[in-house]
Formats: sequence, structure tokens, C-alpha cells
Amino acid sequence: MRLPLLSICGLALTTFLLAAETPVLKLTATTANVAGAPDQIRIEVLRWSTDAERDKLMNAWDMKVTAPRAAAGRGGGRGGRGGRGGAAAEDTPPPTPASTLAAAIKETTTVGYLWSSEVAGYALRYAGKVTMPDGRERIILITHRRLGAMNDLWKSAEENESAAALDFSVIDLRLNANGQGEGKVSLAGKVAPDAAAKMVTPENYDALPVVLSKVSSAK
Repeated sequence: MRLPLLSICGLALTTFLLAAETPVLKLTATTANVAGAPDQIRIEVLRWSTDAERDKLMNAWDMKVTAPRAAAGRGGGRGGRGGRGGAAAEDTPPPTPASTLAAAIKETTTVGYLWSSEVAGYALRYAGKVTMPDGRERIILITHRRLGAMNDLWKSAEENESAAALDFSVIDLRLNANGQGEGKVSLAGKVAPDAAAKMVTPENYDALPVVLSKVSSAK
């Protein structure tokens, strides 16, 4: 009787794991206004980020967390190796909201994926949604590394030094009642806290070029 019981348990475990990985949202889109356009994009959100996860990221942006100081920790200011450690610490750029947030993103659990024609996809480390006053749904996604960090497919003609310095990308999607719309990405400008989304988003959304066109949810 033990074999059937093990088989049943195994089947139950497999079903549970499959259910746990079923996306809560599937999207397709086509890139625009970037070097590699048009490119087919697929996005799968496995789960929405929790309030605690969101708050952790925003605390990092607000620099309410302690930045790692490995070089200073090894130094000590007593000459010899300690002197070199102190010099290394001085050479390290001071933390910024963006760099502290990037560090926190790398420590956050993956909540979904974005795939393009690139060999490797992008892990989503934040996924949130909010309903806009006009009834449209707003989806905010943050990737674990900057889109196009290893190539020029996502290079924007309007990219500036501030955008290129980010180690992550923030995607702001606006979808209508039918799950269709467009999205803009932090590839051509800065990011800043957004009160409605309770998260950092691409700054000055209306002035940014559309990067994800023909966005559609898979029913």
C-alpha cells in the first residue's frame, strides 16, 4: 500500500508546484523607439509583490538602510593593510538612492520574467498594480538588471547619463479594460517616487517615448 500513497503524494506535490508557478498576468508587446525595434516581448508575472517587499525597496531608495562598507570594515586605520583599506573606502563613490535601491533589488525574490529576442531573459524583482482615476490599470515592473545592459537592442536615442547609470529598469504599463495599452521604460530619463504607485517610476511619464507598444494581456 505504500507505493500508491507515495504516488499520490508525488502527484499532489507536482500539482502544487505547477499551481504555484502559474502566472497571475501574461503580457505580450512589441518594442518601439529603441535600436532593436520591433522586437517581440513576453512578460509573465508569477505573483504580485507584497507591501513589505515594496516598502523594503522604498526604504532603500530613501536610504533608510545601511549601505555595505566591506572595504572600510577590513581597513581599520592603523597603517599597513589598514591604510590601503582606508584608501579603497575613500575611492568608493558615496551611496545614492539609485545605487542603494539597486542593491536591494538584487536581494529581492524574483516575481516574474521578461523575455525578448535576447538569449537570456530578465528577472522581475518587483511587480505592482494600481487602478488609475480613469479606470485604466497601471502595472509597475522592475527588472534585476538594466534592459540592454549587455547589448544595444534597448538603446534609446534619448538615453542620457542618468538613465545609463541605472543598474535596473523600471517599466510603467498603462492598460485599458480590455488589457491593451502601452508602456514606457526608464531608458531615457530618471526615476522618481510616485505617490499613486508607492514606488519609483519613470519620471515625467507623458514626455517619454513609448518603448512597449501593442501591449496585450493573454486571457
